Amino acid sequence: ASFSGTPPSYAYDADRAEEQRRHHDMMPYIDDSPSSSPHLSSKSRGSRDTLSSGSLESTKSSEPDLEKGLEMRKWVLSGILASEETYLSHLEALLLPMKPLKAAATTSQPVLTSQQIETIFFKVPELYEIHKEFYDGLLPRVQQWSHQQRVGDLFQKLASQLGVYRAFVDNYEVAMETAEKCCQANAQFAEISENLKARSTKESKDQTTKNSLETLLYKPVDRVTRSTLVLHDLLKHTPVSHPDHPLLQDALRISQNFLSSINEEITPRRQSMTVKKGEHRQLLKDSFMVELVEGARKLRHVFLFTDLFLCAKLKKQIGGKSQQYDCKWYIPLTDLSFQMVDESEAVPNIPLVPDEELDAMKIKISQIKNDIQREKRANKGSKVIERLKKKLSEQESLLLLMSPNMAFRVHNRNGKSYTFLISSDYERAEWRENIREQQKKCFKSFSLTSVELQMLTNSCVKLQTVHNIPLTINKEDDESPGLYGFLNVIVHSATGFKQSSNLYCTLEVDSFGYFVNKAKTRVYRDTTEPNWNEEFEIELEGSQTLRILCYEKCYNKTKLTKEDGESTDRIMGKGQIQLDPQVLQDKDWQRTVISMNGVEVKLSVKFTSREFSLKRMPSRKQTGVFGVKIAIVTKRERSKVPYIVRQCVEEIERRGMEEVGIYRVSGVATDIQALKAAFDVNNKDVSVMMSEMDVNAIAGTLKLYFRELPEPLFTDELYPNFAEGIALSDPVAKESCMLNLLLSLPEPNLVTFLFLLDHLKRVAERESVNKMSLHNLATVFGPTLLRPSEKDSKIPANPTQPITMTDSWSLEVMSQVQVLLYFLQLETIPTPDSKRQSILFSTEV
Repeated sequence: ASFSGTPPSYAYDADRAEEQRRHHDMMPYIDDSPSSSPHLSSKSRGSRDTLSSGSLESTKSSEPDLEKGLEMRKWVLSGILASEETYLSHLEALLLPMKPLKAAATTSQPVLTSQQIETIFFKVPELYEIHKEFYDGLLPRVQQWSHQQRVGDLFQKLASQLGVYRAFVDNYEVAMETAEKCCQANAQFAEISENLKARSTKESKDQTTKNSLETLLYKPVDRVTRSTLVLHDLLKHTPVSHPDHPLLQDALRISQNFLSSINEEITPRRQSMTVKKGEHRQLLKDSFMVELVEGARKLRHVFLFTDLFLCAKLKKQIGGKSQQYDCKWYIPLTDLSFQMVDESEAVPNIPLVPDEELDAMKIKISQIKNDIQREKRANKGSKVIERLKKKLSEQESLLLLMSPNMAFRVHNRNGKSYTFLISSDYERAEWRENIREQQKKCFKSFSLTSVELQMLTNSCVKLQTVHNIPLTINKEDDESPGLYGFLNVIVHSATGFKQSSNLYCTLEVDSFGYFVNKAKTRVYRDTTEPNWNEEFEIELEGSQTLRILCYEKCYNKTKLTKEDGESTDRIMGKGQIQLDPQVLQDKDWQRTVISMNGVEVKLSVKFTSREFSLKRMPSRKQTGVFGVKIAIVTKRERSKVPYIVRQCVEEIERRGMEEVGIYRVSGVATDIQALKAAFDVNNKDVSVMMSEMDVNAIAGTLKLYFRELPEPLFTDELYPNFAEGIALSDPVAKESCMLNLLLSLPEPNLVTFLFLLDHLKRVAERESVNKMSLHNLATVFGPTLLRPSEKDSKIPANPTQPITMTDSWSLEVMSQVQVLLYFLQLETIPTPDSKRQSILFSTEV
């Protein structure tokens, strides 16, 4: 029968794999031979079995079947031809730029060196020759088709030349790396390598399709892994009595031996290659994260794909703009768990970076930002600004690396654990949810070969959604720098819980590019509709988002699942709102509802920008305690230390020393106002009121008292000197200056300060429980005790930008923190005799 008409495309292209499968379903004589599995190693099957695999025993088959089988043979061969034609066009496309590149290499302006060309296009010309010869031999035989037509010798010869592929595969990774480097170094080559034209073999001959170098270089790897498939299908439709049978059998044996020898290096499961088409694996989420590796913090970029979790590291960029990743490890989602496999495994110790260091970084960042703004105003050259921006980026990356300390752990099925550090429970919960959701759709475990892994890691560059470390440096100038000031938040109530439980909320805001927990409501017991009605005042440092998390408090420790090696309360819901300067401008309370998977939380928010929140009011009233000069109060009370300060300190020492975040966590605003009113009218029941109140409200009242003093405890007069003194670099000079300044404070101020100082030191002694270090306390109290009245403050009285603040502000706050920290860290404060008596007396008041 002459060969006429176009046969159905029985191709081996990955693109047409689907068609191929459909075609398989219609084919006669399909047995369960491993024709669909390219992973054929001669070891895995008995050799006899392999030899007769799928062949037709002529004795058993009736004549019409045989006819049909030979008819199929023609279709199979024409499919092979079509597939070869496509493959040749891909190799041609690779060879096309080779000649001009080689020619240019000998000139004075080479695009690539001869060595680079040799490496990238290694063995491609040879492969082209081999397959061209095979194709040219096969085409006329298929065109003059008869059932006796023989093709076995061509396949046998092709199989004997597979050695060239061994060389290609061995060189493949080097070729890819070289190509990547050359693209980075040479824009012209980058342009060429993205636009390689391959002839389209379908319909019209003049159509061309664009391919990248990366895609084309993978084609031979792809082709060699399919060489046994081709032979299997052909053998299946070649009767044993046919003269081709022994030849094809021989070709199959050679191919199988060859493949099993390189199977370790390339797995023919080509799924990772189809990433680009999105057929199998897609990127769901990626972000920068800090990994804890043998006690050291490392910045990583993690990628969650539809079937695996990959942890990569950004390689140092050499020349060019193109990024590159190095894969550190990956876990198929079916093998990933959050539970510890081995309970006895020790949870790695998280190395905490002292707050002082983090603060020093923040100070540096604020200073550099200040410098950048100054340079911009002075219209200095961009070189200076570029240099500053580079410094800023380094500092911010460092801060990002050092600040998180909440563990997020994943384990693979062999029990190996990996620990990340995250600064926000919100993000940790989000990652867990995304992974668990996707795990429901994954059923098989697998492993990637080095080549596949390389391909996948290369694809990350194109797929990533988070391009920059979340730093302010990456924000455009016109982007909102976020809000600076105080955000008052009332957490009213929540509805939508299915069953009654013990519920509480926490609030997180972003500052310096990452999120931190700022406040926590009390636990509302046994309810489906908690009514917290608690107000918090949260300080914002360049914040753009407020997040709320709702938890169920777990009192029963045994029921808890151990995640990340710590017992955790369960997150019931989480949500967030953007803090929009435009909306918050008008200083009124704004109600809002945050919906989170079925639960609704009602909030009110009000924003006060820094300039307004920090004004000290001149003392107009002579009665009461709040907003009255400290000297007037102590004189009236005939005390050394105001009654309110002693009462609050006493109550906190009685029951607040182990409260986590004491002085940092906001108390309920209504409680604080009630206490303030009681102290102001000198209510006799104030101590009873205090004993029934949440201890955070008492801490809040004490802070409010100092904040509302018409003049700071360290006085307006001396404030500038303290700020200068702390900046001295000679430690001896610094100490004498700071102590002299301290001792020149008016007596009530000095005595009250020393009384408070002793108390704060005692709070910090319980740091292991209450998590309040000297530094944390200095951060909370520094601005409160030192913040000057308006005339000395560097804050503009009527700022041009009402909400965003200049960075000189944060520098001022930092210096206030440093001053207080200095006194907190001094072992003893020597005081002259005249004052020692009164001090001793005062602390026993």
